[in-house]
Amino acid sequence: MRTLITGGVKSGKSSFALHIAEEFIEPRFFLATAEAFDDEMKARIAKHREERAERFTTIEEPLEIAQNLKENMILDCLPLWLNNMFHYRQESSLEKAIDALIEKLPKNIVLVTNEIGMGFIPTDPLSRRYGDTLGRLNARIAGVCDRVILMVAGQPLVIKGELQKTLGSVELEPALRDTALPREAADRSGAAAP
Repeated sequence: MRTLITGGVKSGKSSFALHIAEEFIEPRFFLATAEAFDDEMKARIAKHREERAERFTTIEEPLEIAQNLKENMILDCLPLWLNNMFHYRQESSLEKAIDALIEKLPKNIVLVTNEIGMGFIPTDPLSRRYGDTLGRLNARIAGVCDRVILMVAGQPLVIKGELQKTLGSVELEPALRDTALPREAADRSGAAAP
């Protein structure tokens, strides 16, 4: 099944993608588009590798993703791939690359993306062009996927299709698990306590 998982930053997309990919038979693959440009990205990449452990064979490719697609794969993530295309001045070949990606999509894949357009409108033309391009890319990918899931505050909301099995509780990263206000803080803030 082709699944697109979208949402905001730190909404639980990658953790949920790993959970959904457990439906796939082995061997399972992980196509990583991130490049370690600084220490913070190196740490993020290392953390994601640790989360996958030995359950996935990792393929690292910042640009040529269509040529590296395989059945039973997670592609994480489309926004970083798009960023790489802009960074390496491949914007003129984007339409062709997106067409190839869609044409070669396996039957069993989970694609991870972001909804950056739900935030503020950037002040510079390049950032606006990037946001517009990502929005169009997301729409095209969603159109060919069997299901689309929006992650909101660590919770999956099915936008298109349905979940085939009961997924139960998903183990999210600690930063997402520990965001609930303590009962006393919720009482002081005026929010309804659970």
